[in-house]
Amino acid sequence: MLFISLSKVQKKLVDNIRERRLQMNLTQEGLAERSGVPLPTLRKFEQRGLISLESFLKLLSVLGGLQEMLDALKPQEQRFKSIDDVLKTEEKSIKKRGSRK
Repeated sequence: MLFISLSKVQKKLVDNIRERRLQMNLTQEGLAERSGVPLPTLRKFEQRGLISLESFLKLLSVLGGLQEMLDALKPQEQRFKSIDDVLKTEEKSIKKRGSRK
């Protein structure tokens, strides 16, 4: 679990997208044109962090990072398929204690 506020995450995403844009030597207009995201939408995103998921993904497809996002959000393999599996595991675990001296 990440202990950071949603507004800080939002700001970090904006900063990272802006930095990627600048590293590629793209203006806002250039990125808007390449991605198909309207320029006012891109400006609003860079100023206030507001954007639709579809537009955000369009930006990532141009700037890179789309595959990394997919990989990061890939569901982890489930250890337990049901509550019964959890209970069985708890029954199997044996508590170990140190000897008293």
